Amino acid sequence: MHSIHIRKATLTDLPQLLEFEQGIITAERPYDPTLKEEKIHYYNIEKMISSPEVEVLVAEIDSRIVSSGYARIETAKPYLNHQNYAYLGFMFTHPDQRGKEINSKIIESLKSWCHSQNTTELRLDVYNDNIAAIKAYEKAGFKKHLINMRIGL
Repeated sequence: MHSIHIRKATLTDLPQLLEFEQGIITAERPYDPTLKEEKIHYYNIEKMISSPEVEVLVAEIDSRIVSSGYARIETAKPYLNHQNYAYLGFMFTHPDQRGKEINSKIIESLKSWCHSQNTTELRLDVYNDNIAAIKAYEKAGFKKHLINMRIGL
């Protein structure tokens, strides 16, 4: 078994991370009819890597980047009982590495970073019909909280 190494992303990782972003978008297109058909970007990965409010992590196996994720510190709404929270996103694992709990290792590392930032709550978004992702996040300890609904007019 090859060991999994979790580390902070660097700007030299950008080409691989841009590929991962397109992998996420490709996986999410079936769940979201509102996404544009042409090539799109969700993230400004270069800016995220450089931001002190964002921790972008990658997982490596044999020096190959196989997974990614980020935590971004956000200010909570004034009516909530916490001042800030971390939003998790950019969760991607290369298809040939899935099922090895790499994503859970990234989440655990992001949780540690969030603790160091005095953040006590994590949030993320997942498509309602993406059952595999929901199960993975529930396994990591997340609970369903709100349902975002839409209707096309």
